Amino acid sequence: MAVPHGSNETSYLLPPNKEDWEGQGVPDFIYGQKDLMWEGIQWPRNTASLLDTPPPSRFDTALCSAWRQRMELGLFRYCLGELQTQTLPGTVGFVAQLNVERGVQRRRPQNIRSVRQPFDPKQFNFNKIQPGEVLFRLHREPGLPDVLQQEDILVVINVSPLEWGHVLLVPEPSRGLPQRLLPGALRAGLEAVLLSSHPGFRVGFNSLGGLASVNHLHLHGYYLSHRLPVEGAPSEPLDPGGHLHLLQAVPAPGFLFYTSGAGPDLEALISRVCRATDYLTDHEIAHNLFVTRGAPPGKTAPFSALTGVRVILWARKSSFGIKEGEAFNVALCELAGHLPVKTSQDFSSLTEAAALALIQDCLLPHDQAEEVQAALVALTTQKEQ
Repeated sequence: MAVPHGSNETSYLLPPNKEDWEGQGVPDFIYGQKDLMWEGIQWPRNTASLLDTPPPSRFDTALCSAWRQRMELGLFRYCLGELQTQTLPGTVGFVAQLNVERGVQRRRPQNIRSVRQPFDPKQFNFNKIQPGEVLFRLHREPGLPDVLQQEDILVVINVSPLEWGHVLLVPEPSRGLPQRLLPGALRAGLEAVLLSSHPGFRVGFNSLGGLASVNHLHLHGYYLSHRLPVEGAPSEPLDPGGHLHLLQAVPAPGFLFYTSGAGPDLEALISRVCRATDYLTDHEIAHNLFVTRGAPPGKTAPFSALTGVRVILWARKSSFGIKEGEAFNVALCELAGHLPVKTSQDFSSLTEAAALALIQDCLLPHDQAEEVQAALVALTTQKEQ
């Protein structure tokens, strides 16, 4: 994402001397209702102008300027250049990117054995990151209508980035929360998407067993200047109130939640999503979640207007550890249609059919998927009565 070099936003930059980083403290990014952009964010019609429009928001400027500085200072495991990108031929619209360094340099996943595994302070966690890796703290102004006061969330660089601006959203690390989605963390993820004026800033969550590599509560956020299939894929309602939908199109069927308004509507969505993820966690079912601007549920088109926020939830087979030898590992971005590929050979030979086969191999068997769907519909229906 392009950020003007002449920006006056410098309070999120590290001081010149490394010795001063630890003593600087974490700056607050304070935001209010006026900063949440529900309307007017769309993809430009001219794809050649994707990197230049729309103008960056205050959030985008703060995040990208601080992120760029950390890259220049060498705080990442590798220097992320412009990634070779292609849209795979076919009907899905997979966006594949060659990211060899991430496949080689990323931290090895922890030894995860259960979706409900407790936090272990002896393992790597976000209390152990280097000074300078924290960009800022998201701090919502008190008094936003109809919602609870949001807990502060640290915005931290992902030292093995998928794409430009790849960060982690981490609730207070000292609480030692395991990788189980909580309402406060989801709310921060939704609001981060709304704070960005870039239609391609997305947020996601991997459960344990869903390729989360660190058992310490965090969400991912990153910029991708490409449309993804899930933004406008058609869906059908699963409950009488129309609160839970089934995303029908590939890459993979998923549960769709949608809102186009703040206040009670947003809080209701957060509650519904977290009831669903609580059910999956309690039943030892791995899952991935993706938050993106998108079209309302129903019979939408691939290039529908971005009128609100879509939250897509996939229940999947548990996968503990990284599978070697495959073109990509299936987690939040792959299920949404973004494929970070590990090797040049796989990047040049990958087809839509091969990508679909890898993804569908990670999904639940049909009978179990039907059981999960019935349970989530029942949860939604009971709560709305």
